[in-house]
Amino acid sequence: MRLPAPCGPVTATLFERLARPPDESPISLDVTGVDLGDDDFQLALFACYELHYQGFDDVDERWEWAPSLLAAREVLERRFEETLALAVPRPPLEGPDEVRRTLNELTADDGPSVSTFLARRADLQQFREFVVHRSIYHLKEADPHSWAIPRLRGRPKAALVEIQADEYGGGRPERMHSELFRATMRGLGLDDSYGAYLDRVPGITLAISNAMSLFGLHRRLRGALIGHLAALEMTSSLPNRHYATGLRRLGGDDTAARFYDEHVQADAVHEQIASHDLCQSFAAAHPPLAGDVLYGAACALRLERLWAEHVLVRWERGLTSLTERA
Repeated sequence: MRLPAPCGPVTATLFERLARPPDESPISLDVTGVDLGDDDFQLALFACYELHYQGFDDVDERWEWAPSLLAAREVLERRFEETLALAVPRPPLEGPDEVRRTLNELTADDGPSVSTFLARRADLQQFREFVVHRSIYHLKEADPHSWAIPRLRGRPKAALVEIQADEYGGGRPERMHSELFRATMRGLGLDDSYGAYLDRVPGITLAISNAMSLFGLHRRLRGALIGHLAALEMTSSLPNRHYATGLRRLGGDDTAARFYDEHVQADAVHEQIASHDLCQSFAAAHPPLAGDVLYGAACALRLERLWAEHVLVRWERGLTSLTERA
């Protein structure tokens, strides 16, 4: 993957520097007043985070820990945390023993359903757009949440490893969920290479991945990270059934639908592990962080709702949900 094209003043400044060897001169990024879904802002933050994953072929790997870039990233992260706090009220919590019950209440709140639209109404182009959006995360599926493994201990650590082992295919590369998603992309005639559509997705899609990386790369946010994962697992099984139904309605075969079929079964099990063995046990061991668990879950749900609203509004108007900046 190469650096995407800049889409505003923040990415123009940042990418111009990343194209050169690392140096110690400050990188001045002005994100005053930008909102949560701003394309320029979210793409800049995504690029900073990507250096901790697969990186960019045209960016010197020494940038990953260059102090000048970390200082610039801190400016972006501070604004991201501010916009998340404005968009996501912290859920009330009576006590750490109520985490599992409150998670169940949070995840029972229905929002706009992209999965129902895809199952019943979407045309093939709309389904392909959906897969393009999801490729930003699914081609690195499980990686952001794995940052929590060395930061946990005891029962929560074992629970997270159990979930992640399934995500990584139980040691079989062809069963890794990221590889199953590649098969879905190929079945739809899409480019399955990592980051192929980074230029085509809007800021709100990038914000979904950026929240995982924010929580994952900061130990202080480990509670939010596992709460985020729990929300994904607890709201995944039924939508994936709908995705599989919609894909087959549009002519997709079993190979293309296998990614969704796998999640229908796996996430039904992961839901219980994530809510009880992971989150409830973590809250019992770390009562001051119990509220962070719920906040992470609330962030996952709110960002998903904002993304769904973006996509469905455009589809209802007969417009593309992707960007045209590439």
